[in-house]
Amino acid sequence: MSKTATASDFIASLEVHAGERSPEDVLKHYHGGDPAVSAMGIAFGKVFALARKYKTLGLEEINNLLDSHYYEVRMGAVSIMDFQARNKATSSEHRKKLFDLYLSRHNRLDNWDFVDRGAMHIVGKFLLDKPRDPLYQLAKSNVPWERRTAIVATHAFIKMGQLEDTFAIARMLVGDGHEFVQKAVGSWVREAGKQNEDMLRYFLDEHVGQMARVTLRYAVEKLDAASKKHYLTIGK
Repeated sequence: MSKTATASDFIASLEVHAGERSPEDVLKHYHGGDPAVSAMGIAFGKVFALARKYKTLGLEEINNLLDSHYYEVRMGAVSIMDFQARNKATSSEHRKKLFDLYLSRHNRLDNWDFVDRGAMHIVGKFLLDKPRDPLYQLAKSNVPWERRTAIVATHAFIKMGQLEDTFAIARMLVGDGHEFVQKAVGSWVREAGKQNEDMLRYFLDEHVGQMARVTLRYAVEKLDAASKKHYLTIGK
């Protein structure tokens, strides 16, 4: 894909597939607060495939895509950013620009799947060799999708065997009232627990009484049957 491609080119490529799915079915996955959001009716597998073709799209054009009211266009934008962040050839300067764009336009990344698509590589991978303070600030946000980014981004650290930030941020969010933060906390302490079950058990022993039922179910999913039953019995 030429580096001179534009946001309009990407949208035109998407429009070829518009209506292949019911827009209403696509929107069932959207839980953000944008009253203007709509769907073109495109399976996300095709969005991801097109994003890969447009993975050299410039940051200004990506920023333009984030302005779209179409769910699939915004998913395409964060997917292009993700492909760039995953690329080993991407410079540290460009990674910083991707990181800054993600955080500065987080209001347009207002759903669980936007976060799950981008947070690990765009945010977490960038912070691997840097202070993790931005994640702790996100964990204090009033916006649930920013709080979700805080915990999901730590997946990059988990992959490197660095588990402390996952559990520290999970402690900040363990009593969170938002469903999609609750699920993320449970999911990522579970992932950390695959590498160090003792740390997971310590976290559970300390916080089981504070955890929403869905958080607890996700967190204990990979434990042995007896341990799973124990925590689910004593949890609220």
